[in-house]
Amino acid sequence: MDKVLPFEAREQKIWTVSQLTARIKQALETSFSDVCVAGEVSQFKRAASGHIYLTLKDEDAVVRAIIWRPLASRMRFELEEGLEVVARGHVDVYPPRGSYQLIIIEVQPRGLGALQLAFRQLLERLQNEGLFEPEHKKPLPAFPRKIGIVTSPTGAALRDMLRVISDRWPLVKLYVLPRRVQGEGAAGEIAAALRLLNAKRPDLDLIIVGRGGGSLEDLWAFNEEVVARAIFDSEIPVVSAVGHEIDFSVSDFVADLRAATPSEAGQKVVPDRREVQRDLRHLKMRLGGALQRIVVRARQQLAAQGRSHVLRHPEIALQQRAQRVDELLERIQASFRHGLQLAKEKLRAVSAELEALGPLRVLERGYSVTFGPDGAVLRSAEGLRRGDVILTRLMRGEVRSSVLQPGTAGKTSTEKGKGDA
Repeated sequence: MDKVLPFEAREQKIWTVSQLTARIKQALETSFSDVCVAGEVSQFKRAASGHIYLTLKDEDAVVRAIIWRPLASRMRFELEEGLEVVARGHVDVYPPRGSYQLIIIEVQPRGLGALQLAFRQLLERLQNEGLFEPEHKKPLPAFPRKIGIVTSPTGAALRDMLRVISDRWPLVKLYVLPRRVQGEGAAGEIAAALRLLNAKRPDLDLIIVGRGGGSLEDLWAFNEEVVARAIFDSEIPVVSAVGHEIDFSVSDFVADLRAATPSEAGQKVVPDRREVQRDLRHLKMRLGGALQRIVVRARQQLAAQGRSHVLRHPEIALQQRAQRVDELLERIQASFRHGLQLAKEKLRAVSAELEALGPLRVLERGYSVTFGPDGAVLRSAEGLRRGDVILTRLMRGEVRSSVLQPGTAGKTSTEKGKGDA
């Protein structure tokens, strides 16, 4: 068994922690200056500085990794927990912790391209927000008068759209707003153009935005979120015409109408003048036939009326109306006479009742009525004075008397009145 020697007796260099860490750092950076590592993203965190800190792991080990802000801001897709990636970079040692870490300079989803993953992630996020729902789709006018076009001024897509639209519907006015549709910053230009047309040309009936075919990288401007938001916020209906029939972009899903190609966009947004003219001729024929049938039917009705007895002998209708008037007058007169007779009979009955209750009927039974000097009926001798003249009314005639002694029976002077005394 070897004898253990004290440190002082050994001929071995003693390292400081910093020296050892620096030596390891040098060795690792030299040996692993450019490596590719496959693993699963874990402990993902984006710092306020913009740097991304994460861990790559497999079944048996983990390694810390960093993506500095310049690369993090340019990434087309979002890193997320559990995502399998292939990261390229170099190994570095972080002295304060004495740990090694992978400085990532390039990262790709494993088994799926970065652009495909970014497309899928943005599509899912916007769909969850409801940007693709049918209730947000604005209808396109059947006969547009003004159309705005946002595309490259030098591409074949613009020529195709101008040719198709002008041939199909020459009456429309086209307003082309040239913008880059490929490369860095193209998405921002497209979005700005959409906002500009909404602000400056609200009279546009619709806007076509798009370009011709190309690779996914070439078409990527139409998969940017800024373009999707600008299309969704547009008050003017937007038609997306990007690439070929097999190409789908995020703008296709959020736009009010998707055209498979720029040429198809021209076909969808305006009617074909030849078809419209053909429809108008057909409608003209149908209208003429309908009017002819109406005229024939009216003539038939007029002929039938002309053969009627009334039109051939109109005096008969007038005579019938006059006869009807006479009948109505007779009924009114008969009704009036009947009502008058009833009123007379009622008047006689009331008069008889009043007469039965009148004073003359009382006088017929031997009674008389005496009136005082003031002409009022006397009901008492009180108030009479000597010499007052009173009048007594009999059934036939009147008697005038002079009061000799008020309040007692006395002699009266009488004179002959009207009628028999």
